[in-house]
Amino acid sequence: MNAMKTRLVIALIYLAFVLCFATGLLAQTPAGSKASPSKTKAQAGISIPNLQTVLPEIEQLYLDLHQNPELSLQESNTSAKLADRMRKLGYEVTAGFGGTGVVAVLRNGQGPTVLFRTDMDALPVAEETGLPYASRVRVKNASGAEIPVMHACGHDIHMSAWIGTATLMAQAKDRWRGTLVMVAQPAEEIVKGARAMLDAGLYTKFPKPDFALAIHDAADLPVGTIGFTSGPALAGADTVDITIFGRGGHGAMPHTTVDPIVIAARTVLAIQTIVSREKDPREPGVITIGRITGGTKHNIVPDEVHLALSVRSFKPEVRKQLLTAIERVTRAEAEAGGSPKPPVFHYPETTTPTYNDPKLTARVVGALRSTLGEDRVLEKPPLMVSEDFAAYSRGGVPIFLFHVGAVEPSKYQQAMSTGANLPSLHSSTFAPEYKGTLRTAITAEFSALMELLQPK
Repeated sequence: MNAMKTRLVIALIYLAFVLCFATGLLAQTPAGSKASPSKTKAQAGISIPNLQTVLPEIEQLYLDLHQNPELSLQESNTSAKLADRMRKLGYEVTAGFGGTGVVAVLRNGQGPTVLFRTDMDALPVAEETGLPYASRVRVKNASGAEIPVMHACGHDIHMSAWIGTATLMAQAKDRWRGTLVMVAQPAEEIVKGARAMLDAGLYTKFPKPDFALAIHDAADLPVGTIGFTSGPALAGADTVDITIFGRGGHGAMPHTTVDPIVIAARTVLAIQTIVSREKDPREPGVITIGRITGGTKHNIVPDEVHLALSVRSFKPEVRKQLLTAIERVTRAEAEAGGSPKPPVFHYPETTTPTYNDPKLTARVVGALRSTLGEDRVLEKPPLMVSEDFAAYSRGGVPIFLFHVGAVEPSKYQQAMSTGANLPSLHSSTFAPEYKGTLRTAITAEFSALMELLQPK
């Protein structure tokens, strides 16, 4: 119901967005000039000096990053591009940190320390947007198979805006005080990069932040809008790999075998009842079985079958309940099917829920609304997607991740009118309207940093 109300509200104010863009609402007041009395409230907030001059170069960077994506833990060329630009801007740059990570520090007198993170990695997805700048990159995976690569989650937007914001902050040092720590993080898609950088000493070898910020582009919001959630914002997630064992043999003589495919099929169905019949329906939780593999030929019963699961929740007790139930159900089905040995469980990826600090959220949202306008900064319900930005709250650091609308307004309005689904993040057809998205992202990032980087 809340999601439906949000969609209706956004649809109703769509015409206002179009008018705003048509009249140059996001064109910022030049440095040193005074706002005209006829300016709207969206222009009454902080001015963004030199935004217009920075955008062409940032748009070209976006096209380059989009056409040259790199997978998790392989972001060497991407990292080098970002590090080189930050050095030229005057930041103290450390490259190759926590793998391919980049840490760029800009010190500007006494004041707070604020960390701003971008992620760098792409996904093993074949791009089908049909765009002239579509990725055609293909690489070999660990098994030697050739796979496509695409920035299907918008990390190219994140990186480009990150550079744009870093540029403006370096040019506006007379307007803020403190220390800005810009972090380009690898391996977000496999939720390993943040932890790797923190374990490598991010908060001990560099200034520990008073606040940590990040953005994520949104495939369900129109360009020019910001989405935020206070408190629990993104779910924690666990990936679970399960091996179910059988006794292989000839498909014509099943009585001489123990078929692990049949056991796996019963397990898949039984696992569905964990959420529907064991978990309190008032508590969010999702179990998705994303892959099942086993067997080599039509008439051969295999020795084992593999299941790949994603488990999501907000509360530790719900997480424990789901994972415990998955193991219990799987073991029971294996025993019932006569499996020769118990199943094996492996947990390769884990991330905690992202909790946006309410006080920090309120402060930044106030600044964003002052700059962009009240009706452009929208509260969103928590999402069951996850990401490893939560790790930056280590040591009690308040964090805030907000969303930047990436859908071309006319396409968004058409989808709202017809009920059609927009391409989601991780989709082969996801394509942000990059010019407007970058403009809004840089405007929002600069405004947030200027709000926080003031003397204590």
